[in-house]
Amino acid sequence: MKKTLTILTFILTIIFLAACSNNSTSSSSSEKSLTIGATSGPYSDMVQKAIKPILEEKGYTVKVVEFSDYIQPNLALGNGDLDANLFQHKIYMETFAEENNLDLSEVIIVPTAPMGIYSQAFESIDAIEEGSEIAIPNDPTNLARALLILQEEGLITLDPNTNPLTVSEKDVEENIKNLVIKPIEAGQLPRSVESVDLAAVPGNYALAANMDLLDAIALENMPDDYRNRVVVNTKHLNERFVQDIREAVESAEFEQVIDEEFQGFGKPEWMNQDN
Repeated sequence: MKKTLTILTFILTIIFLAACSNNSTSSSSSEKSLTIGATSGPYSDMVQKAIKPILEEKGYTVKVVEFSDYIQPNLALGNGDLDANLFQHKIYMETFAEENNLDLSEVIIVPTAPMGIYSQAFESIDAIEEGSEIAIPNDPTNLARALLILQEEGLITLDPNTNPLTVSEKDVEENIKNLVIKPIEAGQLPRSVESVDLAAVPGNYALAANMDLLDAIALENMPDDYRNRVVVNTKHLNERFVQDIREAVESAEFEQVIDEEFQGFGKPEWMNQDN
């Protein structure tokens, strides 16, 4: 009887140790596996071409999940299906997190496709004629960006006391060329280039319509608050994988891919300071 108990105890001990070993291996493996979400198009391409290879050199297995909307990437991050995502600017991140009771934090800002003024009628800003019609986005964030470009290019002036992140048509103090401003849905702007004199097209919509960013007669010098960033769940902010993502984006290899394959993308302040 004692011999039987001894053998049984030995077998149970072996099973227990094997289970512990398997759990340890699984935990170690999961720490080197990352799932990063991004919207289809330039930002999933940026993860695939400029971030994933560098993380793989650090020993990670990286899965990239593409999304076709701006809702699911943050929900997936909140419920743990993603370790990080790349698709949104600061204002959207903060607003979405508050409205959906999520705790999200940015890791690092990345080069972002700028809004541009496109025209088939004029070859330059100086050539724009009095009373020309310009289509601009009708959503508050992109509308503000469009008005700021028009001010930067000397076509309008805005109330200097206005918050540049929330500026709207009512804040236009002087319309120097009496532009006819036509707000429409952002997704319709690429097609509007053919029917209006000018169109202010956000970079992501321009690229989705196979437009060349460098064809714009003016590109915005966007504030960093409008640039996209890598975002994680705040509870993971101090974990090693977050530091490794930041180091990947800060690397010379990342910037080389941006310069070669993402021409026209505006670089964030931290990259310009390094140059």
